[in-house]
Amino acid sequence: KENVASIHKQAILLSRLVDDLQELALADAGQLRIEREPTDLASLIQRTISAIAPRAEQDGVAVVTDLAPDLPILSADPQRLSQVLGNLLDNALRHSPQGGTVTVRANEVGDSVQVDVVDQGPGLNSEELSLVFERFYRGDKARARATGGAGLGLAIVKQLVEAHGGKVWAQSGEDGGAAFSFTLPLHPSEVA
Repeated sequence: KENVASIHKQAILLSRLVDDLQELALADAGQLRIEREPTDLASLIQRTISAIAPRAEQDGVAVVTDLAPDLPILSADPQRLSQVLGNLLDNALRHSPQGGTVTVRANEVGDSVQVDVVDQGPGLNSEELSLVFERFYRGDKARARATGGAGLGLAIVKQLVEAHGGKVWAQSGEDGGAAFSFTLPLHPSEVA
């Protein structure tokens, strides 16, 4: 019974890896489909947080929001944005200490909406900041693939945000913690 459970867990991990690689291959080929529809970003953020809440509770990490009350409705692919937020939240939870807090902020900045996912983890050094969105990059080399992933989540985030006409970046606080931020244009038809 234990062997079957272990094999099942490995099959799930391999399936996720194949899905992630397929996603990146589609992006490379310029065939990543973005199905835009009117999207309430605040509601999408709340739904994504609700989906990850059991894991956050298990990890002893609070997830809080700081959302502008008047966030505009975006023309975006809600499934892809949920994937972006899910990857960023997963990453933040993985690096946050028990008793820590992950904050999701969103507000309008110029002709875009900016979303920040901020953790209270150890932060990133300058080399990590320059590599964090590269495929297969894993900051903590000691992590096993079973617990630390394959290093594709943030590369997928970058591809999905850029497919929406947005930008993505990471910053590290002087006293630790990291902020992963992305923008989405208010008027995607104007994106070249």
